[in-house]
Amino acid sequence: MTIFLNNQAKELSEPSSVSAVLQLLHLEQQRGIAVAINDQVVPRSNWDSYLLQPNDRLTLIRATQGG
Repeated sequence: MTIFLNNQAKELSEPSSVSAVLQLLHLEQQRGIAVAINDQVVPRSNWDSYLLQPNDRLTLIRATQGG
């Protein structure tokens, strides 16, 4: 199954939750991350239950400090 992670094609062997993808990227415990699927923000509380579908566009945004 192909998804697009920040506009880069990524192959997943099976349907995965947002949390599972973040675990693959070693980002599951990091703070300051926002996730949008197909331009809709997915709250952190839904990451475990939200299953990605083929061709979903997953956008990861990291908050940065500064001005």
